[in-house]
Amino acid sequence: MLTFLRENLRWLASGVLLTFASAFGQTWFISLFAGAIKTEYGLSDGSWGGLYTVATLTSAALLFSRGSIVDTVRLSRLAPAIAVAFALAALGMAMARNIWLLGLCLFLLRFCGQGMFSHIALTAMGRWFEARRGQAVAITSLGHPAGEIVIPLLAVLAIAGIGWRPTWTGVACLLVLVVAPLLWVLLAEERAPEGAEGGGARPGLMGHQWSRRDAARHWLLPALMPTLLTPGFIGTVVFFHQVHVADVKGWTLVAMAPGYSAYATSAVASAFAAGWAADRFGAQNLLPALLLPMGLGIALIWPAQEVIAWHVALGVIGVTQGMAGALWGVLLPVAYGTRHLGAIRSLATTVMVVSTAIGPGLTGILIDAGTDFPTQCLFMGAWCVALSLGSLAITRRLSRELDA
Repeated sequence: MLTFLRENLRWLASGVLLTFASAFGQTWFISLFAGAIKTEYGLSDGSWGGLYTVATLTSAALLFSRGSIVDTVRLSRLAPAIAVAFALAALGMAMARNIWLLGLCLFLLRFCGQGMFSHIALTAMGRWFEARRGQAVAITSLGHPAGEIVIPLLAVLAIAGIGWRPTWTGVACLLVLVVAPLLWVLLAEERAPEGAEGGGARPGLMGHQWSRRDAARHWLLPALMPTLLTPGFIGTVVFFHQVHVADVKGWTLVAMAPGYSAYATSAVASAFAAGWAADRFGAQNLLPALLLPMGLGIALIWPAQEVIAWHVALGVIGVTQGMAGALWGVLLPVAYGTRHLGAIRSLATTVMVVSTAIGPGLTGILIDAGTDFPTQCLFMGAWCVALSLGSLAITRRLSRELDA
């Protein structure tokens, strides 16, 4: 492992930097400013949630239509350019004085952060690595939990110390003065994949280089859609409704806070384990196990009486989140090849982004209708188990096609 890290440090570091910096466009980061934004612009919970959903869905549409740019533009140019656009969005958050500009900035934050930064990182790992692709994806995915551990405390302190608008200015400076130049340096040299005969793009099923249209018509990608949707949906709504959970259970947010550390720690550990297992046994063999931890974790919230159960639940949910990054990072290039990987990944990433947009709205409607979130958790747990059972058939069929 140390030799692998040393020989591939610049490429792995670029992936970690991209996933870490994607934090500034993630729901959990933007939600830290929600109270100040609603007060500043006179927004209700519903109008703020609606604006956020529209911005996220619009960013998903753009990612779907333009995500294939990763296949045609050198990453040493593309990644720094996205970082500059990301910085402009953050600066706009600091300067916006009307609701329209706020919505535009939210759209760019979601597109650049949750969308393109993560998309570029995982597409690059899928294309650059072959024999140890799972480990490369797992290492790159470390940026996500690292951001969840480090950034919230710093952001809260900055908001309290200098205000929410100057904090966004600081984010813009960090992106344009640190992240963009580092990406330009780290990505200046492309990497050729090792671990197989020949060079260039590696084919997928039946020896083909699948286009996005071909992949969408193939049985596998539609069959995987519910499994693609579920981790993002559940992972988002658990954090989005934590205040509601606290009210229902009689807990305090301070007492619930260690759950974040449990979540991040388990995500890191499971990402490495899943990356190793995907390289060793094949990513398709992880599919039936992917959603089982999340199903167990989300179901634990329903009967929970003590706050320790919340910590355990988030820790178990984090296992699935860590596995998911490694699994998709390995499975898609194996199934569909690497020539059009950016286009195919943009479709998968769009599905995940859409799930994070519809989750809070749908669960919020159910809460308003009288079904509290802990009760919904029981049904989400059952959904995860059902998908896991269905994945057994997907694994068997895909294994046969890969061996053919």
